Amino acid sequence: MLSVTDLVIRYDGHVAVDHVALTAQPGEVVCVLGPSGGGKSSLLRAIAGLEPPAGGTVAWDGVDLASTPPHRRHFGLMFQDHALFPHRDVAANVGFGLRMQGMPTAEAQARVKELLDLVGLAGFERRAVRDLSGGEQQRVALARALAPDPRLLMLDEPLGALDRVLRERLVTELGAIFARRERTILLVTHDHEEAFALADRVVVMHKGRVEQDAPAVALWQTPANAFVAEFLGYNVTEAFGARLAVRPDDLRITPDGPVAVTVVDRTFRRDHFRVRVRTDAGEVLEVAVRPGLGGASDTPEPGSVTAIWIVPGTGVPLPTP
Repeated sequence: MLSVTDLVIRYDGHVAVDHVALTAQPGEVVCVLGPSGGGKSSLLRAIAGLEPPAGGTVAWDGVDLASTPPHRRHFGLMFQDHALFPHRDVAANVGFGLRMQGMPTAEAQARVKELLDLVGLAGFERRAVRDLSGGEQQRVALARALAPDPRLLMLDEPLGALDRVLRERLVTELGAIFARRERTILLVTHDHEEAFALADRVVVMHKGRVEQDAPAVALWQTPANAFVAEFLGYNVTEAFGARLAVRPDDLRITPDGPVAVTVVDRTFRRDHFRVRVRTDAGEVLEVAVRPGLGGASDTPEPGSVTAIWIVPGTGVPLPTP
């Protein structure tokens, strides 16, 4: 089991990771989620042994790893930019760690073939990595990280450089690969969909601190505070008599609603319009409106005065600031 306790990382006096605690159980997929600059990658590098902590510990099965160099931790790390060797072919990239381990050539070749089959690149052994697409390079990097059979696999924004369509497809494939490998996995991302699709548990970080650590479903259903709620796309409002986190899908626009609003603007989002409204108290809220056959004519126009109500039984109570 991975155990991070009271970890602190500083750069030139700036605290990037601020007394963070985190665990990952055997076979668990844990995602560290948060905005850019929140300390996620610094945390990953410290666990890998690439960043010396200013305080706290990183341990595996209760053994402090402070004196264990990166190459002896038996952790695999996949960087956002893939960091492939451009002068080597696919097989040489995937097999690099195996050569460093001194694995016999025939055994290493069999292992490379097995992993390329696993990531959907069977027969790519002799391909030059510079001739691969972004998605193919991502799979090569994943196969290389898996090759030494690490006890912990860490991925830093693995899909961040890919276009949306390819990202959505590879999220599904990554989930299937993770399930087959039965390895402890620590994933860093800023993408909500990626986190919820892949993780058993999600840790939300902001400004170096952990804001919430919960199973993926529980995190989505019950954000712990206003930051987590807003980061996940909730509205934070006091318009309904209490401080609540409310999903845009759980608000309705109707002229006879209890809260008067003015429509600020609207944006088409494929299957719905995202309508921003302003209450008389100055709160700006987002409402998801699914148009009927009238299309845009079914949604109120910017500048119009109307009202909203909240679907009964929805809304998550939040602590007061």
